[in-house]
Parts: sequence; C-alpha cells; structure tokens
Amino acid sequence: MNIKLTHWKPIALGVVVATILQSCTPSTTRITEQVNTGVERQKPVVYQVFTRLFGNTNTTNMPWGTKAQNGVGKFNDFTPEALDEIRQLGVSHVWYTGVPHHALVADYTEYGITLDDPDVIKGRAGSPYAVKDYYSVNPDLATNPANRVQEFEALIKRTHDAGMKVIIDIVPNHVARRYQSLYAPDGVEDFGASDNTSVTYSRDNNFYYVVNEAFDVPTLPDALRPLGGDTAPLLDGKFEEYPAKWTGNGARTAKPKGDDWYETVKVNYGVKPDGNYDFPSLPDDYRTKDYSEHAAFWKDKDLPDSWHKFHHIVHYWLDKGVDGFRYDMAEMVPVEFWSYLNSSIKIKNPDAFILAEVYNPSLYRDYIQLGKMDYLYDKVEFYDTLKAVMQQKQGAAELVEIQTRLQDIESHMLHFLENHDEQRIASPEFAGNAQAGKPAMVVSALISRSPTMLYFGQEVGEDGSEDMGFGKPSRTTIFDYAGVPAHQRWMNNGEFDGGQLSDDERELRAFYKTVLNISAFHPSMQGEFVPLQAMNLANTKGYTDNLFSFIRSAPEGSLLVVSNFDRENLRKFTLSFPAHLLGESDAGIDLLTDKDVAFTISGQSASAELSLSPNESVVIAW
Repeated sequence: MNIKLTHWKPIALGVVVATILQSCTPSTTRITEQVNTGVERQKPVVYQVFTRLFGNTNTTNMPWGTKAQNGVGKFNDFTPEALDEIRQLGVSHVWYTGVPHHALVADYTEYGITLDDPDVIKGRAGSPYAVKDYYSVNPDLATNPANRVQEFEALIKRTHDAGMKVIIDIVPNHVARRYQSLYAPDGVEDFGASDNTSVTYSRDNNFYYVVNEAFDVPTLPDALRPLGGDTAPLLDGKFEEYPAKWTGNGARTAKPKGDDWYETVKVNYGVKPDGNYDFPSLPDDYRTKDYSEHAAFWKDKDLPDSWHKFHHIVHYWLDKGVDGFRYDMAEMVPVEFWSYLNSSIKIKNPDAFILAEVYNPSLYRDYIQLGKMDYLYDKVEFYDTLKAVMQQKQGAAELVEIQTRLQDIESHMLHFLENHDEQRIASPEFAGNAQAGKPAMVVSALISRSPTMLYFGQEVGEDGSEDMGFGKPSRTTIFDYAGVPAHQRWMNNGEFDGGQLSDDERELRAFYKTVLNISAFHPSMQGEFVPLQAMNLANTKGYTDNLFSFIRSAPEGSLLVVSNFDRENLRKFTLSFPAHLLGESDAGIDLLTDKDVAFTISGQSASAELSLSPNESVVIAW
C-alpha cells in the first residue's frame, strides 16, 4: 500500500509515527497517529471510566444484584496493558469516576467502616456523588479494603508510568446524608461536626437545617424502592437525622421528594437562605487577572469554614499525585469559592486539569474567567444540538452559530458524546445505532481547540441496555453492580486486546482511535475554524443540512472535515471552499481511509468532488 505521509507535514519531518490498522475488511486500511514522545500534543483527550465497572468480568447482570452476584471492578484491573491500550487512543488524562468513598450498602464493618442506611442510598452500589469520606476511597474498588488508599496510590503511579494523568471527582455542592471520615488528618473535623443546629443558617455551619424537624424518608415509586424490595440491615423506611438538613439540590423540607437528591445534604458556603453572600465579593476586573493575583486576593481573608474544608481536601489529593479534578454541579457553588480554590491548586500545580459541570450558558464566562476553571462541559448548547442532529430532529447549521457565540471561550468548552449522565449513542432512546455516532464524533472532536472526552465503552458501541435496578436503561448504571457487555468483549478476560469483539465493534474502535489521535496531535487543532456550511447550503447542488463541513487551518497543516449525518442516503456533491486556504497544495489525503482527494482551483474558489455514504465522514489533510 502506498501511504502518502507528505500531506501531514509533521509526519514528513519524521516527528510522528504512523501505524496502519487493519480493520475487519482486509482491503481497508486506516492511518492513525500514535502517541510518541517526540510529538507535541495539541489538546487534551480525556478518557472517563466508571471505575467500579471497568474491570468487572462477571456477566450475570441480575437487577439489584449484590457485588457477589454481579461482580465489581477493582483498581488492580487497570493493568499496565489496559492503561497502554487507553493511552493508544490518544488519551492524556484518565478520569477515574467514583473513587472517593461514598455511601454504599455492602458491609465493611470489619474494616471499621460504619454501615450505611439503604433508605438514603440510590441503588445497591450507591451513588458516587454521595461522598461520605473525602480522605478515603471506595472500599469496593480495592482487592484488600484495608489497603484501599494504597491501592489507589499504586493506580496513580501506574497511570503516570503509562504516560497519562489522573483526574478524580470532587463534589463540593453536597455530601452523603451521613458524612463520617475515618482517615481525616489530625485536626480536620468532619463536615457538620461543629455546626450550630439550632439555626437554619450560620456562616460557618457546613450545612443548612430545618430547625426542630426530623428528617423523613421520601416516598418513592415501586420502581425505585430501596434494593428493589430486598431486605438489608437498617432498611426500615427510616433514617435518623435531627434536625433535618437541606437536601443536596436545595430542597428545604424535612421530607424531600423522590426526585430530589435525597441521599445528599447541601453544603453551605456562606450563602444566606435569601441568596445574599456572607463573604467578600470578587471585583469584576479579576476576569483578566492570573491565578497568582486571585490567590493574593483571598490571602488573609476571613472565609466560611466549608471553603477551608474543601481546600484541605483537594490539596490532600494533589499531594498524593492526583493531577486534576472534575467538579460536580459547580454552578451551585459561588464563583468566588472557585477563584479561591482553583487559584490555590494552580499555585501548587500550574498544569492541574480543572473541569467543571456548568449547565447555564449565561454563567460560562463567570466560571471560566472569575472562577478560574480550565474547562466546562459544552453540554447545553453544543452537545444538545449535536444530539438532535444525530437523531435527525434538526439540521446541522446551528452548530456554526454555537461555535461563533463561544468563540472567545471555545478552547475552554470540553466536547463529549457520552458520559455517565447521558444516554449511550447506541441506545434506542438516543440513536439506536453506534454507527450514528461516527459523524458526530468527527465533528465533536475536530471542530474546535477544546478537549475531547470519551466515555469507556463508547468506542465499542456500548448500548446501555442493562436494567440493573435504580434508574432506567439507556445510561450505563452508576448506582448498581454490573458488567458492561461490549466493553467486556474488548477486555477479553483481562487481556485487553479486543479478542471477543465482533468485526463491527473492532472497526468502530479503530475509527475512534484514529479520530481521537487526530484530535490530540494534528497541528490544525490549534488553528483557525473556517465554517463552510452557509456557503455550500446556498450554492452546492446535493448539499443538505444533514451534511456539515468546516476547515481547520494552520500553517503547519490543515484539515477539511465533512460529515454525513444522513442515516440512509448516499450524498454526492462538489464541496466549495476558499482557495487561499490550500496554500500550494492541490490534493490531500483522507486520514480515515488513506484515499487521495484531488482539489480543483478556479480563481479564489477551490472544490472537491465528494461522495459520502450514510454516517460517513472525510478528514482531508494537506
């Protein structure tokens, strides 16, 4: 086979190693850029893995099954071989979801851990966002629960040895209904230990209280009744908490509703019940100031107790080698707190990776510029629109408008197609077919300078169809013990070689590997975004709004990207684009198929004859 590497200048210079991957069709070859110490990374690629599920080889999948029945993955399942395969996807950071010790039903009393009450636990395995001890890790994840922190420290080292960095969750808005740390360092009190519970609010209370009322367990529908109706110690429809605390989502009643975050309690940051702040304001001109200036602003300020508690927690994990954090529901915590916390993190580790869940677009700039977040989910605008395009509910033109609106912050808006909160692409409730994710992944990964995130199992078409207990299928469970079938076929009983994958699953993973590595390493990722949608919708015969096209242009190398979101129809058309973007090139190579593509130049306009099958994309490099 003739591999035309000259179209990608870094390859021609010998900077990047090209690897040819054979897919399920022997005549088909693919070029994928591989991680290499001589290659300059263009942007991060995050691999989110639900740690409890990753290494589990048990295939029982009994609804509401115990860990003995359904199995559970361990830290030790992330072997050097597994981590190397993750790295080969172009991954720079592994987000180990569900690591901090959260409330769960399993009995670990022999290790000094108190039993948790199933009346305020979601699922059999518990929600990873109801943390009960921030100075320890989930005992389910350890081969020897007595050494669980040491086993996680060893995983941090293995991840670093594999050339990647470690992200864990911090959930500052709420904690488990009963927080109790066994491993807090000397002098560190548990949340709420010194609270004045006779008042609803006090600045240095860690929680808010429903004074003189006892907590009342919410009334749940039969489908969500604890443990699916099974019995367990402490499961009696009651939970002792007096006075009742406000619930994590802000519910101020002693008896939360079934759709409230009833397993958690809201943390108080000095925000009064009327919404006014009980801490210093951050001047608006700090939007343009750096981390050191933010840190200097907060130095010697008198701040609420919860600020200090979370400051201590994140620095505890930084000292253990964690490289960054994903903050759950960050917009429910004041921007000023994030300025204080994140500036302290960056002073210690300027390369720390800070990702936040913020869903209100009107707040994006506040949390980036004032709160000093590195990255936010681009969920409410970009992901939601792309999902509608994939579902054939709307055309793709709005994606250009979104990119234009976010141009000043687009490098901060992390892109994804799946995560633990979202439906699997292959689920009937989303697209019903993993192939429908291919054009969307090309667009999501390559349209901007923003990081790309992949959720484990996405690359082999996991469909989230298991009905495991708490919650409905379409999202891989985060509340129960389960095996993840397509992912397990890739794991191949710990070989991590894809030995049990079908031909279609193997081809899909090769596709993701190619696209993610382009996203990670191609020099155009830091170049200019040039939309082609309006030009071609107006002037190109056969070009419809089920197609989407753009160029990423940089002196070191450019990409022409075109995706066909039509699931049924072949599209043939002559795509037009500005000729000056070609420089001296008159041809390119499609990095997805290794096929040459000729360009026609006429004055200031250039064009390419393209034919795209349903769900097909081209990524043409020159």
